[in-house]
Amino acid sequence: MPPPGPRTGPGEGALSAGPAPAGRAGAAWPAGARAGEHPVPHPAQGPGANLPALRSHNAALVLGLLRDAATAGSGGISRLELAERTGLTPQAVSKITARLRADGLLEDAGRLASTGGKPRTELRLAAGARCAVGAHLDGESLTAVVADLAGRTVAEHAAPLDLGLPVGTGLAAMVRELRTAVGLAPAPVLGVGVGIRGPLDHRTGTLHEVTGFPHWSGCPLRTELARGLGLPVAVDKNTNAAALSILAEPQAGPGAGSFGYLHLGTGLGAALVLGGRPHRGGRAGAGEFGHQVVQLDGPPCKCGKRGCLEALCLAAVAGGDTEGAARLLGVGAANLVALLDIDRVVLGGRTVLAAPGVFLAGVAAALGPTPVTLAAAGSRAVAEGAALLALAPLFARASLS
Repeated sequence: MPPPGPRTGPGEGALSAGPAPAGRAGAAWPAGARAGEHPVPHPAQGPGANLPALRSHNAALVLGLLRDAATAGSGGISRLELAERTGLTPQAVSKITARLRADGLLEDAGRLASTGGKPRTELRLAAGARCAVGAHLDGESLTAVVADLAGRTVAEHAAPLDLGLPVGTGLAAMVRELRTAVGLAPAPVLGVGVGIRGPLDHRTGTLHEVTGFPHWSGCPLRTELARGLGLPVAVDKNTNAAALSILAEPQAGPGAGSFGYLHLGTGLGAALVLGGRPHRGGRAGAGEFGHQVVQLDGPPCKCGKRGCLEALCLAAVAGGDTEGAARLLGVGAANLVALLDIDRVVLGGRTVLAAPGVFLAGVAAALGPTPVTLAAAGSRAVAEGAALLALAPLFARASLS
């Protein structure tokens, strides 16, 4: 996903600049304030308008390119190349990189061979300088990872956590386990991302009628966790978090940015990514894949309807008919492909991972030529994606907004 263009301010002029959005979701660090509190102005507002936000955004552009180089294993990038690729002036890049070096976020990666004149110094992301925590709440347990700035997992933590608990008790348990995960970080933690089953409002971090756990409806989860942890928190559906980890996978060839992620664990949900960007729907409710009715007189579902694909899949698994569950999942996946013309389907979730070959075969049989794969991060897909959700503002990524 290409980063947005630079924004101009005194001392950080850009060669070109596109229109600025009204603000950026989540918390922006290290140089800027929390997004949403300080909208980034359009350059037309004139010099001197919210300079910390301008500088934070342009620094994020630079950090984003350095992170891409780190995850691709391509080494460092010179200041001149950073200027060419961001559209910022060389003087602006020099000032930005000096500040980032002072913050400990980048380091020298060696010198390029001289072609005449002074050899250029390459810079690279100091991936171990900061961390983020990502957590997956699946209704029965919490799985957390600590990730460095390159998104690599450096520590893990898991504990039982039942969303059937009263809200106050459940929140206290979440804070306790997330504090444990934060304590495993080898460097300062920038923020925490949480992936949890929906429906929910990712913009405010407020839960709606969480399937199977309606007593959490209206809980301002992001606010409560941020208060308990003293850290910025981002909350999104578990499937959307997993989609972030899939988007971060190295891809070669068509279909990398147009896919459906199907997650079968204690429930069944989906994330839709079209052209490299998420599709959320007009009310941010897209992806309730498991609650399409496929059998009018079918078994009751936790959502209140009958014959939902989720209820049928889980009933088949509970009855030991894993192949039947895979065929049912394939029916839903084929409907999705026919409706949206996506390029591939990616599978994940603990139920799929308990019998990956069976589910791959069952879904592939229904999809025909459309490729079907497993999420590369496996059981950590949601947690690792949630960590990327927390890191996204640092690198000028739109995350899944």
